Amino acid sequence: MKVTRGIAPEHLDCAALLYWQAFGPKLGRVLGPSEKGIAFVRRVINPEFGLTVVSDANDLLGVAGFKTYDGALVDGRFGDLVAVYSPLSACWRTALALLLERDVENNRFLMDGLFVSEQARGKGVGSALLEALYIEGKARGYSQIRLDVIDSNPRAKHLYLRHGFTPTKTERLGPLSWVFGFQSATTMVRDLP
Repeated sequence: MKVTRGIAPEHLDCAALLYWQAFGPKLGRVLGPSEKGIAFVRRVINPEFGLTVVSDANDLLGVAGFKTYDGALVDGRFGDLVAVYSPLSACWRTALALLLERDVENNRFLMDGLFVSEQARGKGVGSALLEALYIEGKARGYSQIRLDVIDSNPRAKHLYLRHGFTPTKTERLGPLSWVFGFQSATTMVRDLP
């Protein structure tokens, strides 16, 4: 497998699908149904804010996204929602999506999603993507990396703990948990090597 910076044009459709497969369970009520959710992600995915792992046959195995003041891997605007949904529908979807928005800070590099194809799980793709994020964050002048992981994704949390991330705080969603399908999100931080 090979790690590359950015997402190649031929992998954008697959990246949107993999993103939806990973995050659709928490975004489905806000950005669903699936066909529209995938179309929205495909419309707004920014390849400059992603790192990929591809197989020797050039199949996309996984993507790690990051967010800076300049943009994010999936960073749609109201007009993008209107283009996929209706104007009225875009209003309530925007309001709910803003509840999941994570701030960018100056001191820590922000990971904005990591997702691996089902057939590539357990084969080191997630670890390779994390290593690539460490390099990217260090190259951008950061000394730490930050991420958020939801309680309904213990596999990801285990990966991050194994890689030396430390939980710093947990925020509960409260009554909105029925909308997003998870109860809490934990912020985790790791020093960059």
